[in-house]
Amino acid sequence: MNLVKLGERIRGLREKRGLKQSDLAHALQISAQAVSKWERGENAPDIAILPDLCRLLDVSIDWILGARESERDTFPATVFCSDLQGFAKKAASVPPRELALYANGVFHLITEAVLRHEGIPVKYVGDGFLAFFSGADHAERALKAARQAFVVLPGVGLDTMLHSGEVYLGSIGHRDYARPDILGETVNSTFLALGWLAQNHPGGLGLTENTLKQLKAKPAPRVSKKVSVKGLAEGLTVHVLDAKG
Repeated sequence: MNLVKLGERIRGLREKRGLKQSDLAHALQISAQAVSKWERGENAPDIAILPDLCRLLDVSIDWILGARESERDTFPATVFCSDLQGFAKKAASVPPRELALYANGVFHLITEAVLRHEGIPVKYVGDGFLAFFSGADHAERALKAARQAFVVLPGVGLDTMLHSGEVYLGSIGHRDYARPDILGETVNSTFLALGWLAQNHPGGLGLTENTLKQLKAKPAPRVSKKVSVKGLAEGLTVHVLDAKG
């Protein structure tokens, strides 16, 4: 095995996906130094880690080892999307610096919950947070992260929606300002379902039928509702759960 070429393939695919070495490390529960050694050609992923690495990057083991097989830009994932109840009102009533301190405190705890369960944070916009989970048991890990976020942020008014499907991961925007992002119908539908949740079940945890089907232990929803989603003729079935399990 040519370790230098293997490292180049891993680095090239990671960068194309817009991921940092620390993102791979968090997702695989290894050190960032180990990922760095792979990419420098000083070491190779352990055979036990290789399947999880390939699932995260959504390529086959053959491809990552150099066989002639095309990679894909899209892969299955569970999208994690959240916002904060009353944020607009708070923004109108406190100085911007105070608002930023509040938002950063909340985002820190949500992000730590996502990282603990091997998710990948994508971006923060206003009071909104976007992340995704890929690889083995991505729906299970996303639900655990969501429930942990509610535990560490009691009384904050957190709305969280989970939806599973195909996503595209890559750099989006002007070449001088592009940042890694996820796009696709799955992402768009997650945001729309979150809007329904925030209006009808504020401070709630929701997941779609797509996500529920992937869970080994099916939680009992408090409410199940067919939600109209722009662009989806059949809509989405959303299940509202007890946030703390």
